[in-house]
Amino acid sequence: MRFIRSLPLVLAATLAAAPLAIAPAEAAPKKDFKVAWSIYVGWMPWGWAADHGVVKKWADKYGISIEVTQFNDYIESVNQYTAADFDAVTVTNMDALSIPSAGGVDTTAVIVGDYSNGNDMVIAKNAADVAALKGEKINLVELSVSHYLLARALESAGLAEKDVTVVNTSDADMVAAAATADVTTVVTWNPLASEILAAGNGKAIFDSSKIPGEIMDLMVAKTDVLADNPEFGKALAGIWYDTMAVMTADTPEGAAARAAMGAASGTDQAGFEAQLAATKLFPTPAEAVGFATSPELKAKMDAVRQFLFAKGLLGSGAPSADVIGIALGDGEVLGDAGNVKLRFDPTFMKAAADGAL
Repeated sequence: MRFIRSLPLVLAATLAAAPLAIAPAEAAPKKDFKVAWSIYVGWMPWGWAADHGVVKKWADKYGISIEVTQFNDYIESVNQYTAADFDAVTVTNMDALSIPSAGGVDTTAVIVGDYSNGNDMVIAKNAADVAALKGEKINLVELSVSHYLLARALESAGLAEKDVTVVNTSDADMVAAAATADVTTVVTWNPLASEILAAGNGKAIFDSSKIPGEIMDLMVAKTDVLADNPEFGKALAGIWYDTMAVMTADTPEGAAARAAMGAASGTDQAGFEAQLAATKLFPTPAEAVGFATSPELKAKMDAVRQFLFAKGLLGSGAPSADVIGIALGDGEVLGDAGNVKLRFDPTFMKAAADGAL
C-alpha cells in the first residue's frame, strides 16, 4: 500500500519551531552508501532493482556499495534521511521541501521519476462536483499530499478550505471510514482510493490528473554527499534507468518485473499496471531532464511552497514562501538564493541520457 506521504502534526510543529536545527552532515569521500525507500507505485523499482542485482551491478561499476532499505513507514524513512542515517531517500517534492529542506538539510533531486496523474483522488458520495463540497466534512490525512490536492481542488471551484471541514483521518483507517454513513467525502491515494471506489463508497470528482506535475515522486540525496561522491549519483541514475528499461518493456521479462513489483506492493500485475496508468512515469532520462528543466517546474514548485507556507511548514516566523531557496533545473532559483536547500539538478539524469554513466 502507499504509506503516509505526509508530515504528521507533531513533526510539523517540531520543524516549525526549529527549522534549522538539523544541519547538513559533514560529507567526505566514502565507499558505503545507504538508500531508504517505501512502498508506492513510483518507488517499487528500487526494491526490485535491489532484489535482482541491478543495484549491485552499478555499485560494483563504481567501486562502491549501496545498501537499499525498505521502510513500511514512509515518514520514518524521510526522518531517518533527515537525521543523517541515510544518504538518499524516495520522497515527494512537497515532503522534500517541508521535512529535510525545512530542517536545514541541503537536498538534491537526483531522479525525477514521475508525477501522480490520477492516483490521488477526491471521492464523494453526495457531491456531484467540487463546487458541491461547500459545507461538507472531508476526511483526509492532514498536511499530506491529500490535503494539498483538496486545496487545489477547492481553488478550481472558487472555494477555500474555510468552506469545508477537514477531518484528520489516518490512511490506515480511510477505507473503513469511507464505508460508514457519517463519512461522505474522502481524499486519498491508490490503492486505497481504488478499494473505496470498488466498494461503491463514492465516485471520484477530482484527481491529480487535474494538477499535472505538482505531486512528484523523487529520489533525493544529500547535496554534500553527491558533491564529494559523484559516483553515487551516477550509480543511482544507472540503477533507475536500467530498471525502467526492463519494467516498461512489452516483453515476458517486463511483465514478470511488473508482476513482482505488484506482489511486493500488496497487489498483482493487473493492480500494479492500473496504478502505473494513473502515473506519469518518466521512463527515459531524456524525458526526466525535459521535465526537470522545463519552465513549468517553477509554477509547480511555487504552488507547493505557497501551500506549505500557508500551513506554517516552512519554519516558525517565516516571513514568506521565499524563506527557502529552490534551485530549479534550468538554473533559476525560486526563493532565497542565499538559503537554497532543495535542488532539481539534472546532472545525473543528463549523464544517463548522454550515455555518459
